[in-house]
Amino acid sequence: MMDRRHLLAAFPMLWMAARAGALPAEPRNLIDAPGFLTTPFTLGVASGDPDADGFVAWTRIVPEPAQPDGGMVAAPVRVGWEVARDPDFRQIVRRGDAIAHPELAHAVHVEVTGLEPARPYWYRFTCGGHRSPAGRGATLPLPQARLDRLRFAVAGCQHYEEGLYTAWRRIAEEPIDFVFHYGDYIYEGPDRGPAPRRIAGRVVTPVRHHTHGEIQSITDYRLRYGLYKSDADLQAAHAAAPWFVSFDDHEVDNNWAGDRDQDGTPPELFMMRRAMAMQAYYEHMPLRRRSMPVAGAMRLYRDARFGDLMQGFFLDTRQYRSDQAYADGDVVQGPDVYSSDRTMLGAAQESWLFDGLTRSTARWNLIAQQVRLMNMHYAKPGKDVAVTSMDQWSGYMHSQRRLLSHIADHCPGNVMTVSGDAHRHYVGDLVHDQRGTIVSSEFLATSITSGADGVGDDDEFTRSAKAHTPELMAMTDRRGYVLCDVGRDSLRGDLKVLDTVAVPDGRLSTYASFVAERGKPGLHRA
Repeated sequence: MMDRRHLLAAFPMLWMAARAGALPAEPRNLIDAPGFLTTPFTLGVASGDPDADGFVAWTRIVPEPAQPDGGMVAAPVRVGWEVARDPDFRQIVRRGDAIAHPELAHAVHVEVTGLEPARPYWYRFTCGGHRSPAGRGATLPLPQARLDRLRFAVAGCQHYEEGLYTAWRRIAEEPIDFVFHYGDYIYEGPDRGPAPRRIAGRVVTPVRHHTHGEIQSITDYRLRYGLYKSDADLQAAHAAAPWFVSFDDHEVDNNWAGDRDQDGTPPELFMMRRAMAMQAYYEHMPLRRRSMPVAGAMRLYRDARFGDLMQGFFLDTRQYRSDQAYADGDVVQGPDVYSSDRTMLGAAQESWLFDGLTRSTARWNLIAQQVRLMNMHYAKPGKDVAVTSMDQWSGYMHSQRRLLSHIADHCPGNVMTVSGDAHRHYVGDLVHDQRGTIVSSEFLATSITSGADGVGDDDEFTRSAKAHTPELMAMTDRRGYVLCDVGRDSLRGDLKVLDTVAVPDGRLSTYASFVAERGKPGLHRA
């Protein structure tokens, strides 16, 4: 027997051993051949975080996602996996077993290695006599290999109640190399019933409904992911291409910042909720073991090299930021916004990003993150004074200036930012407010569903934002995604929009397209 004191002393070593895969792979209570009355792959499959050697293949064993235990017993189960060169699995190149542990809600993250670079692969799982759907993964080119073209989609903000996931089905049909999900994969709010509600000044009837109240516990978060990931269109997008994912606020709580929530909860209590939310996020995303939460925190910022064409930097703008200034309102930028005591990225992440941008030899650099980098202003109805959001980079102008200065000094003309959160398409140039020069540009992708159908571009907010933000080139309040097409000398972004998400099969169109030329900061219409 080991007493409590010795157990606590040994825990850090046990934890590190587990993360390194050094603990026994065969738990004594392992269920080798579980029996299921129905498929345990109700949440589909996914791949993510690819590199030139392999990728993460994900699934979760959960026959009853609407039940608190997922219909599973509290014991580990064996899961088989295989990877093939072809979608019919005639040429299987890797196979093995993984263990779905109850501590991770029976999720499986297989880090497949030893694959050839720059090619697609297909993967699938087996458990208890059932076989999962097949997913399409892919490896990246070798870091210095010539790459002439890269295509990817930028999407997020998928409030389950406010629309159907038609945009995910359309993304699944796009010939793309990867998806960047900028966050708000789930929303934490309660089911408010079938009655119409006001969304962004409009009365909207919910299309679907959450279950239960606002989510707080690990079980709550798991059930909410189970609800969202049961959607067939979302599953199709996950199965179609590898994803790079980041969380924003609603995976935990609206507009959280570091160790603070929006309600003034004592930080030590909020951190308990944040830890449970991050565990559930890891359990349901195709992330590598290095992103597994430890002590209530997770390392989510990371990079990826796409041959000699692009270096991607995927940021975390929630976990390390200072609390929002001025009670997190939309207000005039006061002195706190410019204070060097406040940060968006934290010192370690900022240093990592700056060093990576400086060292990058790729023809393009992509900064993929959660919230608007552009310093956009607008006037509230009946007011003349221009205000801006304290939750975006405009509320952290010291950090915004530092980033734009670094781009201008070290890599001008080859950096593009993609972001989200605002439930509208925004496109514009990034102007350093002290230097008065265009440094880079930004495509901000609208939501998948959040905000319901929207009102287009002829509304008071759009007119005011354009009037007070000269660098803003396009904006529309419709649902959809951004499709980016990267060539050696140009980068194009298409703003994809749906006419409706209230009924199935909304019509997809391109609202506008913009192009950046390498070496020339700034966008122009295609």
